[in-house]
Amino acid sequence: MERYEGDVVGIADELTEAYVEVFTAPPWEQRDPAETRTAFRQRLDGDATRDGFGAWIERAEDGRIAGFVTGWVTPAPFRTDRSYGQVLERLGAEQVRESLVGAFEIDELGVLDRARGTGLGKRLLSTAADHQPSGAWLLTWNQAHDTIAFYRRIGWHEAPVKGQETDIVVFLSPNHPNV
Repeated sequence: MERYEGDVVGIADELTEAYVEVFTAPPWEQRDPAETRTAFRQRLDGDATRDGFGAWIERAEDGRIAGFVTGWVTPAPFRTDRSYGQVLERLGAEQVRESLVGAFEIDELGVLDRARGTGLGKRLLSTAADHQPSGAWLLTWNQAHDTIAFYRRIGWHEAPVKGQETDIVVFLSPNHPNV
């Protein structure tokens, strides 16, 4: 498995194509590939400069990306853009502060179709989360039923809802101190 920090921009085009392949397939098939490509590439360029950014890439025998995970240590103050506002609504400010700020935030996890069922998703998440003293966390869409079942199956725990239900679900890593 390859580990990247800010140097991930050197493989940004390749990683972007892998991202588009994963995140325009079901259950995200309604996404436009061109828009998805542009948005991810712009985010990646900015994310690679974040404090605590990390990316892990696994390649298939043919050298192509089979799976990837990206993330960073969640800073304070907690953001409110993208889905972060829904996280605050769902968990409440106190739980966000205690469980998410300072933990490693899994931003993207993708396993390409040809590598599914090999344990790669679990290996990627474990690699990213296992050496984080404050644990790791991630969120997913509540309609991504297979994804939610996968997280549960590999030992990730849903953070308890302390606020309002939203269309996202927050998971804490098996090694998270608040699990």
